[in-house]
Amino acid sequence: MLQHPYSHFTFQLKNAYTECDNVCLRHKQLSLCQIKLTILEKEDIRILVVDDEEPLCEILQFNLEVEGYSVDVAYSAEQAITLDLSGYSLILLDVMMGPMSGFRMAQLMKKDEKTASIPIIFCTAKDTEDDTVAGLNLGADDYISKPFSIREVIARVKSVLRRTESVLHPESQQLLNYKGLTMNLSKKSCSVEGVEIPLTKKEFEILALLLKHKGKIFSREEILSQVWSDEVIVLDRTIDVNMTRLRKKIGVYGDYIVTRLGYGYGFEV
Repeated sequence: MLQHPYSHFTFQLKNAYTECDNVCLRHKQLSLCQIKLTILEKEDIRILVVDDEEPLCEILQFNLEVEGYSVDVAYSAEQAITLDLSGYSLILLDVMMGPMSGFRMAQLMKKDEKTASIPIIFCTAKDTEDDTVAGLNLGADDYISKPFSIREVIARVKSVLRRTESVLHPESQQLLNYKGLTMNLSKKSCSVEGVEIPLTKKEFEILALLLKHKGKIFSREEILSQVWSDEVIVLDRTIDVNMTRLRKKIGVYGDYIVTRLGYGYGFEV
């Protein structure tokens, strides 16, 4: 069973700080409500922190959970490899552990097809050029030298997750959907319940704009600037006509395109 040092949430961390690696806590500005909201948004992304310095593990776990990620910790490579590593989205891995080092654990992961594609960020005090090169040659996605700031770690984590998502799942970057309504941005196609719907270029661009930003109301001026940016003169009535046609073409999903009088249009779910 993995230790979860913040499950009790006593918030004795109000004045806490770590004496190792000069890592700063920045949780004071976040309310419990904000923490719960972010966790709900990213809880499907699982991160494993592997480091033999327990206070540092706790600091990293807490701050990454504040960002909304689901985080587990292991205090040795030996403990980490007993877990189902294939279920993690990213590994934060210390190098200088014993008897199994972080480098050795990374080698084992890269040899196993189930874990070979999981991104690894090395976090270590071994910061020579040879160490960095060795880590990257093992297939690491990034290398952070200690001491580091929490802001730097979070920024690196987000960057690696974005990069690996676009590489491993490029198709996900090109699809927009809501239930049975699907748009393929690369193929410029739209389908409803699997049946392709012919849309004009402007209808397609309007629907893509609304579907990308569900819940947001766009004014006519905003729609004009983003969909008709190359046109000299376009009447407001042109947008209304396109919206009417679009609603009819996508059937039941046309009801999700709402009009807010005096404000504009949006896709509300």
